[in-house]
Amino acid sequence: MGCNCGGGARRTVTLYQLTLPDGTVRHYYTWQEAEAANQRAGGTGTILIIQQ
Repeated sequence: MGCNCGGGARRTVTLYQLTLPDGTVRHYYTWQEAEAANQRAGGTGTILIIQQ
């Protein structure tokens, strides 16, 4: 009989990618973390939601 290795539905992970004006890119697991880091960096970055 064949193996059904990992045959279940894939779980989606949401990441928040903070990109700062100097080109620095960081990933966070919550919007609050990304927003706090953005504010610490001067509040000029952009936050992009990524589904993986």
